[in-house]
Amino acid sequence: SYTTDTKSGEENQKTIDSLHELSVDVKKVRRLKEWVLLQDVAYVKEISAILQEMGADETSVANILERCPEAILRTPAEINSQRTLWQLVCQNEKQMIKLVEQFPESFFTTKYHENQKANILFFQELGLKNNIITRFLTSAPNIFYNPVEKNKDVIETLQRSYLSLGGSDANMKIWIMKLLSQNPFILLNTSTAIQENLEFLQKNDFTDHEVLQLLSKLKGFIFQLTPTTMQKSMRFSKNAFKCSDQELKQLVLKCPALLYYSVPILEERLQGLLKEGISIAQIRETPMVLELTTQIVQYRIKKLSALGYDIKSGTLESLNGTKKDFEVNYGKIQSKKERPIFNPVAPLNIED
Repeated sequence: SYTTDTKSGEENQKTIDSLHELSVDVKKVRRLKEWVLLQDVAYVKEISAILQEMGADETSVANILERCPEAILRTPAEINSQRTLWQLVCQNEKQMIKLVEQFPESFFTTKYHENQKANILFFQELGLKNNIITRFLTSAPNIFYNPVEKNKDVIETLQRSYLSLGGSDANMKIWIMKLLSQNPFILLNTSTAIQENLEFLQKNDFTDHEVLQLLSKLKGFIFQLTPTTMQKSMRFSKNAFKCSDQELKQLVLKCPALLYYSVPILEERLQGLLKEGISIAQIRETPMVLELTTQIVQYRIKKLSALGYDIKSGTLESLNGTKKDFEVNYGKIQSKKERPIFNPVAPLNIED
């Protein structure tokens, strides 16, 4: 689409002048992707005109070209094709240009145009809403670079697996949609890898219902693992908690992170908790605490200690959950501590 021959390492003065006219910080471009400035052919004015036609002001155009300088190496025809393509899922050009400003690399990757188009149409047929597809286009663009047959194959494997694990036909579409919207990167796996991971769980005595439960809890991230990494993580947890296979299975169902995180991460988090004086028995009781980084755990313990709450003798439930969950728990403990022993407005029972 453009020539990659360079003038013996010399910058193209015409390109530099055109970028200066658009108030683009050429020093920034030079620092990020100098090779763009060495190309014989560039379409600075043409690409700028298309972006402005789409609704970008001068500042936005400069920002886009600073962040993604290779945009000027695409031909106007390529960019117009990409624009038509994104119109299939964007509400209007105002929304489109906003996305281009935030994710210019996704928009200006025109190499896989036919695959992108075929995949957009496939996702629409599958029933995915356009706002989900635009989120995929910007945050997981690689899934559109696959040939559509590859994505169809993965979806079909997931559908077959769901039904073979006891899922119902009626719920299958909802399950697939939810899984994809939580983790579109599932589509970067092969159908063989998906099959192997499910078989690994079944060989480790997880029932079909439990495997489905894990798939939903892990939001499909299980497909980014391998039987070897899962085996290592499970072996580590079994030794750390000194538990039987059955007990380990229950711990994994309670906290799928034991399956998902690698041994070094689990080891670091476990050591961090032990250093704070927390016992293995407490962690075993509330394994979900291993989903938190050591820094988050330390911060939460510090906040609770300031209220006089002793984490060593209490439950780890108060440490758990998202930032919002923790703030709610913290607020409850705080108000309990601040509450007066007697109610000053309650009538006193005084005998005559």
